[in-house]
Amino acid sequence: MSNKTFIPAFQCKVGDWKYYICMMKYGEVARQVSFAHELRDNNELSALVQRGISERTKGITEYLLTSEHRFLGGLVIAAWGGEPQYTRLAMDDPEGILHGLDREFGVLTFDGTQQYFALDGQHRLKAIKEAIRQKPGIGQDDICVLIVTHYDDPNGRKRTRRLFSNINRNAKPMGQGENIALDEDDGYAILARRLLEEHDLLRQQGRVKVIVSSGENGELNLAKSNVPKGDPKALTTLTVLYDMLRYLGVDQPSAMKNRTLRPSDEVLEEVYKVLNARLDDLLQHCGNLRQRLEAAESARDLRAPKGQEGSGHPFMRPVVQKAIARVAGQVVAEGAMSWPMIVQRLAQLDWRMDRAPWEAVFNVEGGKMLSGKDNTDLLTQLLRVHIAPRNKADISRVCKAFKSIRNKKYTIAEEELAKHIVEVDESLAARVIEMPEEISNDTDA
Repeated sequence: MSNKTFIPAFQCKVGDWKYYICMMKYGEVARQVSFAHELRDNNELSALVQRGISERTKGITEYLLTSEHRFLGGLVIAAWGGEPQYTRLAMDDPEGILHGLDREFGVLTFDGTQQYFALDGQHRLKAIKEAIRQKPGIGQDDICVLIVTHYDDPNGRKRTRRLFSNINRNAKPMGQGENIALDEDDGYAILARRLLEEHDLLRQQGRVKVIVSSGENGELNLAKSNVPKGDPKALTTLTVLYDMLRYLGVDQPSAMKNRTLRPSDEVLEEVYKVLNARLDDLLQHCGNLRQRLEAAESARDLRAPKGQEGSGHPFMRPVVQKAIARVAGQVVAEGAMSWPMIVQRLAQLDWRMDRAPWEAVFNVEGGKMLSGKDNTDLLTQLLRVHIAPRNKADISRVCKAFKSIRNKKYTIAEEELAKHIVEVDESLAARVIEMPEEISNDTDA
């Protein structure tokens, strides 16, 4: 009896599956539950009942070890070889208060005669095992476990694979906008939401698109990275703002880089002040956008005046916002130029959509945006040689790229761009962490 583990459980039924809902300690799960490959050789395709385990368990392990707010979703576990040992229990209820509530309540017995493996949640299981190895006290945490029956024969494996694929096919992950709106560990998501509440311009109704539409039954359609050119209020979207903050904060404390571990309140406050100031500088020096936007009767008139799209303001376009933030952050991180000098050089650009360097993403003849990846990459390269080119070879390469992609000569002479060449401290540049990738790359309107 001493070798047995008793787990409270409810016996349930759905479709043609009977399953058990249990509450288990992390330590019990770590001891009792294995991986399918440990119980059977899975080298043959016909024997597979789950996918492989990837390196992403490291992030889950760190989360369990470091976050006091740690919480994991339930595991789906299969009992290898047949029905688990289940004993129904009756509750002492002389007054009949619990009538109907004690339905199918009992105990599962783990005594070594059954073997269990993780059908869904194997990355979480591996992280639990590793976290307990490093910090045994975590073994007292609780997790919800669903147990189903697996028979290791052709029909049993087919049935189990179908269950696994159905679970993963029908489980819809959160979208990018939902992650930013809800995440309480990602520092940049936290700061993006704070800016929507506190920034004088961004908190104005409709300035940052978050929810595009909602349904009567709670459906939400969250904004991605496009702003319709006719929108009367919007400057940007939540996902674009988030990308911009990550670019502009590339030189900020390393605690901001781990999106699964919430930075301290002190770090968040420090970084908020820096990024809030940098956004204000961009709104001022990028064609005096803030003053012009607040004075405009409609944001449409500033973004794309009807019939005169070429005179529209480039910084009203998300693709331009992200490119500027990316290049500015890169230059700061490399130590190539101070922030005040960067915004001064931005102020010297011609802030009309049909001028250089915005022609990379705007068709002057057709009056339309060019959304191809080659165009967006070209804009980033052009901005770099306008603000802080490294050498004449870089300038020449980018100008040739412009001619190749846009089929015309760049309007700014290479000699003019060469006047802005800056020396980069190679030792600093070598230590710079790679710029974060944007989370959204859908077409900009």
